[in-house]
Amino acid sequence: MTAEVETTLRGPEAFSLARQALEAMEAVGVWPTPLNFELWLHYLGNPEGCLGLEMKRLIEAGTPFTEDVSEMLMSEYLPRGRLSDEIRDAGQMLNRELTNVAEVIASARSSQAEYGETLAHAGASMETPLAPEEIKRLVGELTTATSKVHCENAALEKRLEASTREVAQLRQHLEQVRRDAMTDALTNLANRKAFDEELERACAGADKAPLTLAVLDIDHFKHFNDTWGHQTGDQVLRYVASVLGRTLRSPRVAARYGGEEFAMLFPGETARMAEAVLETIREEIGSRNLRRRSTNDDLGAVTVSIGLAQRSPGDTAVDLMGRADEALYASKHAGRNRVTCAAHLPGPARAA
Repeated sequence: MTAEVETTLRGPEAFSLARQALEAMEAVGVWPTPLNFELWLHYLGNPEGCLGLEMKRLIEAGTPFTEDVSEMLMSEYLPRGRLSDEIRDAGQMLNRELTNVAEVIASARSSQAEYGETLAHAGASMETPLAPEEIKRLVGELTTATSKVHCENAALEKRLEASTREVAQLRQHLEQVRRDAMTDALTNLANRKAFDEELERACAGADKAPLTLAVLDIDHFKHFNDTWGHQTGDQVLRYVASVLGRTLRSPRVAARYGGEEFAMLFPGETARMAEAVLETIREEIGSRNLRRRSTNDDLGAVTVSIGLAQRSPGDTAVDLMGRADEALYASKHAGRNRVTCAAHLPGPARAA
């Protein structure tokens, strides 16, 4: 939990906040599971935070708080659980390997220092004439010392090789953990955190190259959930995501931005170029009738509304997202199942 919420829960306001969380969940028909309870505590404890604003948006949009939605919010705004455990375990493994490497280095230094002393002693002994027996003894000592340091170096080399392999595996594991933290579990697209970071990077260096952002919303998605259940709603989300994933290869970026909304980034592409791609996506999504997997019932065609905007010089990520949102709402108000470019709007088009 964040420090603010944890502090509140350790004080006299804890019972009041807990009651408010239960009442708020009951008001919107959300089951008070431990996951939802923690989300609502954060929402009420910091309603103007990133999580609070996103939950408010979902509530106002009537988005059902399915288990997948709750887990998505938790993973994006309150990372914990498996991810935190894996990061902690990776840190412990890294500490162990660093300790091994430090021991190897210390042992190598000690071995080399001891061998250096042996050579120095032999050199000092040879400054005066030696009898044959003494020369033989000295050569024997040097041979033994050389053989010993050779064996120690071979053992140290093996230990370093093993540690190098462990560190390489650890890097691969951490990279997988990083990818998991940036991926939406339901759709396997990038999640909101990953998209926001990519958008910030793109806007930071896009004054010369064109950059277009699009947002997509599944039309009447609440109908699928209310009529067929949340599992069918998840099926629809995965279907739309599969079309986006096939079409938007790197350097384009597709992400599940929240609920039934997706976001797409077109680096190096103008609005006109992106609009042609988005029309293809819209047509492909609506080209087939889905069937409910469990019963084979006909779900009908899925349609989507899309808004897009090309970045203007000086636009921040917030500016660009705001204009794409305006275009999306214009698509909805014009009858849905269409693509609207912000450049074609006469003025602010967003409405409730």
